[in-house]
Amino acid sequence: MKKWLLTAAVAASFGSVADEGMWQPYQLPAMADELKAKGLEISADSISKLTEFPMNAVISLGGCTASFVSPKGLVVTNHHCAYGSIQYNSTADNNLLKDGFLAKSFKDELPAAPGSRVYVTSEVTNVTDNVKFGLESKTGNDFYKGIEKQEKALVAECEKEAGYRCNVYSFHGGLEYYLIKQMEIRDVRLVYNPAGSVGKYGGDIDNWMWPRHTGDFSFYRAYVNKDGQPADYSEDNVPYEPKSFLKVSAKGVQNGDFVMVTGYPGRTNRYRTSAEVENQFEWNYPYSKELRETIIDIIKETAPAGSEDRIKYESTLAGLANYAKNFTSMIEFYGKSTMLQDRQAREQALADWIAANSERSAKYGKTLAELTDLVKQGEAHQERKLITGYMGYSSMMSSAERLYRLAHERELPDMQREPGYQDRDMKRFTSGLERIDKRFAPKVEKAIVFDLLKRYAKLAKSERLAAMDKVFGINGKANDAAILARLDEMYAKTSLNDKATRLGWMKKSVADFKASNDPFIQYAVAMFDTDMAAEKKAKERAGKLMKVRPQYMDAIIAYNREQGKPVYADANSSLRVSVGHVKGYSPEDGLIAEPFTRLEGILAKDTSVDPFDAPKKQLELIKQKQYGDYYMKEIGSVPVNFLSTLDTTGGNSGSPTLNGRAELVGLLFDGVYESIIGDWGYDPQTNRSIQVDSRYMLWVMKYLDNADNLLEEMEIVR
Repeated sequence: MKKWLLTAAVAASFGSVADEGMWQPYQLPAMADELKAKGLEISADSISKLTEFPMNAVISLGGCTASFVSPKGLVVTNHHCAYGSIQYNSTADNNLLKDGFLAKSFKDELPAAPGSRVYVTSEVTNVTDNVKFGLESKTGNDFYKGIEKQEKALVAECEKEAGYRCNVYSFHGGLEYYLIKQMEIRDVRLVYNPAGSVGKYGGDIDNWMWPRHTGDFSFYRAYVNKDGQPADYSEDNVPYEPKSFLKVSAKGVQNGDFVMVTGYPGRTNRYRTSAEVENQFEWNYPYSKELRETIIDIIKETAPAGSEDRIKYESTLAGLANYAKNFTSMIEFYGKSTMLQDRQAREQALADWIAANSERSAKYGKTLAELTDLVKQGEAHQERKLITGYMGYSSMMSSAERLYRLAHERELPDMQREPGYQDRDMKRFTSGLERIDKRFAPKVEKAIVFDLLKRYAKLAKSERLAAMDKVFGINGKANDAAILARLDEMYAKTSLNDKATRLGWMKKSVADFKASNDPFIQYAVAMFDTDMAAEKKAKERAGKLMKVRPQYMDAIIAYNREQGKPVYADANSSLRVSVGHVKGYSPEDGLIAEPFTRLEGILAKDTSVDPFDAPKKQLELIKQKQYGDYYMKEIGSVPVNFLSTLDTTGGNSGSPTLNGRAELVGLLFDGVYESIIGDWGYDPQTNRSIQVDSRYMLWVMKYLDNADNLLEEMEIVR
């Protein structure tokens, strides 16, 4: 698919459905007139240039988005995006999650959790021809390996420049490939987070809901060596000086104002087939929701609130609860929607369009049937795959498996190793092993694994794995006691719960693993051949999908172009831009949701009991109407959160919400309950993103936490 085709499609369709779409920066110049009409005051060309303001101020944390807000590498993101680092630095006696943290000087800043990164995107290159070259006749595993080999070569060449991390991203299901180059800043430090009763006000109850009153923001700082290059943590490092940073608006936005968000949205599925939709909503989401809710209950039962064990699992709990509620909404809205019928109708319309033209029939005639067949193949053994996938919550099992895989991969030349096990991956690999100490409690993990193994043991023998059955003594009979006894033995005898021991295994040979008496190492050795056979089979299917999915997307893009519909790629964690307006919505008949919430809403909700237990100082400030410079006349108070029509998803968390001058007016942190389904389709009536208002962020910093040093460091505009 040539770039001109997508650009033309954008120009033809943007005006009618402008708020839908997570756009690649290169597409934005084609939207210039419409963007200007909507309220963009800076040049649309500037948003397409990653090395210029404002795009070079927007950064990735590898799962969340953030932005530079000072010339000294100060980074603002969501509280929940910094949660892992806040948790990592917390203990029962010094609970930063509960009490908050503020570094009054550079020397007081705390190292973020191991593996924390700041990624500054510097270059995006279309490498479609390079990736696919010479692979036209390949299929299945050969095609998969061919793509992988050429991606690794491109990455290796790109990473010859020290301090950069490069990755090849697939767009439109493999129709296009882009090489993305990012500066990788490895010394990241925690600077400031408000108390949990501000940063997580409303907790899981308010998650995905409106009205919202959450101060979901925190600050990091990026550090480099004295030469300005990325380096590991050192006291000699200095704050990174970005090429540009965002000014923070104390004026904020009004109802109806233009806003845009730049960030790194994770995954959307707007072009998935009806077969994929049906399986995901009618099987995967319900089962995944139940598993997550069970694990949440297990953690809470085995690790009392406030205990060291609970603190270790607070970040895990937050992630589990977030997606359990997400899946609940997905299931609920699917059940009362016509999504499946709409997808089926879309596919039929596409099939009719293809059949109406002999050239299209020759090109796409078999595509949908082939894709549907491959999708169905992927549903085989899915219950077992889901259960064993959730065993990834076991640090002992997953670290043993990864370490043994590393021993095998180290026997190969670096360029022949599996991605994730190359020399370029070892710092990340090491950080993952180091983090375990602060996120692992044997009693908790054992209870989680026990529940999952009981589920696994109930599967038919044809669905189970002989190697796993042997490790845990599973024979299809009621043997819960035997499974628990085996787990008791494994957790009592393992030495992988010691960090130095774990790290030491990174240099061990395959023979060393086979000779080990550690029960989790023995588990990894016993499962290896089975795991590799399953991986080979999965790659064979993936390789076929990588040939068929692009054909399907090519047909959809051509069809959508004729229909005047928007053409944008599904989100894939690469840098995107969404545009929209500040706007409320009507979630159901008779209800109208206003676009702003106020400080007084915190008072109204507060019960003095978690999660509605705002700091007493904050409640007094609100009662005294201490609004300061952040008063919004239209609502008679300081705005806390606001709604927008921005098209966003997970990964956009922490994204700067900008006004037409590219000033920061908020931080995106959530969506409303009705918009969760937006991962699968955009509804202009109910799709709303939730932002923490910049005025509330500044108010908390000034009046509640006295973060004057940070306020002075930022450039605040009115």
